[in-house]
Amino acid sequence: MPNERILVVEDEEGMREFLKILLGKERYEVVVCSTGAEALERFKEENFHVVITDIKMPGMDGIEVLDAVKRIDPGVPVIIMTGHASMESAIAAVNKGAFAYLLKQARNDEIRQLVKKAIEVRMLKRENSFLKQELKRKLSERRIIGKSDKMRKVFELIDKVAQTDSTILIFGESGTGKELVAREIHSKSNRANGPFVSINCGALPEALLESELFGHVRGSFTGAIRDKEGLFAVAKGGTFFLDEVGETSPAIQVKLLRVLQEREIIPVGGVKPIKVDVRLIAATNANLEKDVEEGKFRADLYYRLNVIPIHIPPLRERRDDIPILVDHFLKEYCEQRGKPAKTVSPEAFDLLMRYDWPGNVRELENALERAIILQEGHMIKPEDLPERLRSTAPGSKTSIITASNLTLDELEREYMLKVLEETGWHKKRAAAILGINTSTLYRKLQRYGCDRKIGEPVGSAK
Repeated sequence: MPNERILVVEDEEGMREFLKILLGKERYEVVVCSTGAEALERFKEENFHVVITDIKMPGMDGIEVLDAVKRIDPGVPVIIMTGHASMESAIAAVNKGAFAYLLKQARNDEIRQLVKKAIEVRMLKRENSFLKQELKRKLSERRIIGKSDKMRKVFELIDKVAQTDSTILIFGESGTGKELVAREIHSKSNRANGPFVSINCGALPEALLESELFGHVRGSFTGAIRDKEGLFAVAKGGTFFLDEVGETSPAIQVKLLRVLQEREIIPVGGVKPIKVDVRLIAATNANLEKDVEEGKFRADLYYRLNVIPIHIPPLRERRDDIPILVDHFLKEYCEQRGKPAKTVSPEAFDLLMRYDWPGNVRELENALERAIILQEGHMIKPEDLPERLRSTAPGSKTSIITASNLTLDELEREYMLKVLEETGWHKKRAAAILGINTSTLYRKLQRYGCDRKIGEPVGSAK
């Protein structure tokens, strides 16, 4: 399954053989057909990068071939061959969507240059289409969010490794944002203008996953009616993200090892290796070291993948990020759904802060989206949150304030200090959560004699 395949449609045997030899010397794979009908059958079953067709042929002529090819795959360039007598028809064909016309008397260099240009234009159109899709996705796509010490270390590591081509293995629980980290690395890398392709290895059965990753050749299995490029080929010049790589079978692990060692793949049913040019980023929520010890995952592949490990902490270990995540999701979903701006009541915020979030950021996002949809007012209250948050056991890692043996002033003081601690003593944010003005917060702190001075973070009064 070579990189560039050309389909030549020509009823004159001499011209067919001439083009096959000329273009074959340029390392293209050339398939020749003597009729338009035969060519279309091949085109329906196989991948071609360029079609060259004579304009005047018995039966189906070149214009009909052009129309049929464009219906099947509008992106494939079609070059019309013509003699002097049919120049007018050739120009008409270009107006109908042909890439160019080619005089049969053209010099060899002219033929080679035209074919090369057709392939380059096809690749540029394909990349342009992909980049437009990526741009649309990025406009609505969030970047990973966090200001806690643990997340700052993750961001620092991303900046250090982004410009390299080293393989990266991201560790993290489900919902921590492993793909967002991979996209961040890609966007800061030298491959940022190339595609970012991702696949969840645990979401597909083995046979389908193998075909998706490496491609297949026609007839390699039932239903393989034409050659298909794998995602490693699609990701050429960019980044390939393998999520849940620990779910791959031993057979696929062998093929992945070949990609990392030899930088080449062999399609399912194929025999000829194809070189690949991708930066590989893998991710897992499993303990791969344990899987290696138990023989479930190849040790050699593990060490090839684990060149630069990045560990994403679960949300329960970076609770300082919850306030900014809450603020971000509230703004995002209120804007998306045309809802008025909403705030979170102190009681609801307390629930959000002390819940352990086993589903991590994704679970927090879902809980807030649900609350925004169901809550008609301007403030999200405890009853707007899922039951599992409201029934959090008192033994949670973050202490719960109770009214037992506390006066009203003492209870207010304790809750105010709790919110300040959870927001890193960011007084403007704490005041918003408490539902009071910043000046009122300052007065209360002075009143209770607990205005933080020593060790207060820079900018905490913002």
